[in-house]
Amino acid sequence: MEPETYRYIQQRTDLWRFIRLNPDWYRYLSRNPERVREMEKEAKQFYGKTIPQRLARTQQNIHMVRLLMQMAGSWND
Repeated sequence: MEPETYRYIQQRTDLWRFIRLNPDWYRYLSRNPERVREMEKEAKQFYGKTIPQRLARTQQNIHMVRLLMQMAGSWND
């Protein structure tokens, strides 16, 4: 792997962990270092950092809070 690409991955702990869990990416980047952006997209998806995944998580949290509020309201009755 090229030294610049290696340093960039070491500086980003999320990418470092991702490449450790998916060693195929080490091979891909050794052959074609321009695929770093593609790996970043895959890592975001893997860690659940994409916008649709964040929205889904937020909606689940809102739903949970509503259920807890309904349950607390039923105890007061």
